[in-house]
Amino acid sequence: MEQRTAVIIVAGGSGTRCGGTLPKQFRLLGNRPVLARTIDLFAQALRGAEIVVVLPAQYTDFWKNFSARFDVAAHTVVAGGAERFDSVRCGLQALRTAPELIAVQDAVRPLGTPEMICRIVAAAAESGAAVPAVAPVDSFRETDGDASHIVDRSRLRIVQTPQVFRADWLTAAYRTEYDPRFTDDASVVEAAGHAVRLVEGERTNLKLTEPDDFAVAEALLAAREAERNAETAVSGATTDTE
Repeated sequence: MEQRTAVIIVAGGSGTRCGGTLPKQFRLLGNRPVLARTIDLFAQALRGAEIVVVLPAQYTDFWKNFSARFDVAAHTVVAGGAERFDSVRCGLQALRTAPELIAVQDAVRPLGTPEMICRIVAAAAESGAAVPAVAPVDSFRETDGDASHIVDRSRLRIVQTPQVFRADWLTAAYRTEYDPRFTDDASVVEAAGHAVRLVEGERTNLKLTEPDDFAVAEALLAAREAERNAETAVSGATTDTE
């Protein structure tokens, strides 16, 4: 599975909603850049996969210099375009291998698990197109002028990344012209006539968008570290008694 899957990590946003002088993909999360965590996550989940990172043109050199301060998994950096659609297309054109599957990932979703990534890739290998999704827990209302009405949330899903597709489907779909109705890669592939399979995502697979998201992410990282330390302590205690 790993050897035939390539990864395109899209980091084209300016990240102004999170404040600060740098885009959010470069901010530190647990003493590592968000983008570095996302790259390393996919290098761990899909060993041997080609990883292409798409950045705003003005930040490609910055990232090459900045990432050199950290031990980041191997990846290629290319400049993106005006829209996310254009950036994904740039990532596709930069691929050097000939994968059977391509995963497209938001750079600012660093908290997914390798297990989820492998689950999405396996589903895409079967169906051709698979995306992670979770059921909403809030209620929704649709507005119509000054009025509104309730929406049946049981029919709604919150879509995440990575979104994984057959390489030939994705590359052919991205030969079309940009349409403002393309909200993600699944919408581009669906417009090309392919059905998209929904696979269970993870509620902790957060997209870091607002300042508060970073506080939540730090708490999740701390909880995971505490869990790992507890497991290590139990394992050590078990070994000592054997």
